[in-house]
Amino acid sequence: MLTIEHLTKSYGDKKAVDNLSLHIAPGEIYGFIGHNGAGKTTTLKACAGILPFEEGQIRIGGLDIQADPLACKQQMAYIPDNPDLYEFMTGIRFLNFIGDVFRVEPTVRRERIHTYAEMLGIEGDLAQPISAFSHGMKQKLALIAAWIHEPKLILMDEPFVGLDPKAAHLLKELMHEHCRKGGAIFFSTHVLDVAEKLCDKVAIIKEGRLVASGSMQEVKGNASLEDVFLELEDDHA
Repeated sequence: MLTIEHLTKSYGDKKAVDNLSLHIAPGEIYGFIGHNGAGKTTTLKACAGILPFEEGQIRIGGLDIQADPLACKQQMAYIPDNPDLYEFMTGIRFLNFIGDVFRVEPTVRRERIHTYAEMLGIEGDLAQPISAFSHGMKQKLALIAAWIHEPKLILMDEPFVGLDPKAAHLLKELMHEHCRKGGAIFFSTHVLDVAEKLCDKVAIIKEGRLVASGSMQEVKGNASLEDVFLELEDDHA
């Protein structure tokens, strides 16, 4: 579903991502962890086709993100850590706009919006301008927008930040359901206990370089993910 081969992205003389390779298969929830500035967001933005990169290749469902970005983006959704929504729109107008972009048939769109908005508890707020939404409500709106066209791959940057416990629980259920249908999820997080319980596989990045990756059991062994992460941070300091 997502193949990253020898990805390198630099800002001036600094390599934000250095020769990173990862493979994410259909049905997998893949966690991506590392300290602030480790290269997580840069990697996710490169996968989403937002950032160009100097070396390597990224393929979405076998398609090259640089050679065929539009076809790749039709198969994916990306939720940044701080969703930048069109605040002059109402919630429902924004979701309909996203539905138009991805050519979701109106009847199907209405059903999905109703289902997800009711589940996340914001159906009664969709007539309000997004500028009146709290941070948590904006996160929920961004989640609905991501799921509305049933993408094969969902990329998320710190998706649990700002969500209340109930919404976080519902997001985990949505992630599991998406992968049960054959989709894949690649997301960054600082919440290591969530990653440990939720993810099939995990990758740890330090200063742009991959320092560990594989199944959760392969990476953490008999220790906790937090212990392994802290040990790797110390080892590569």
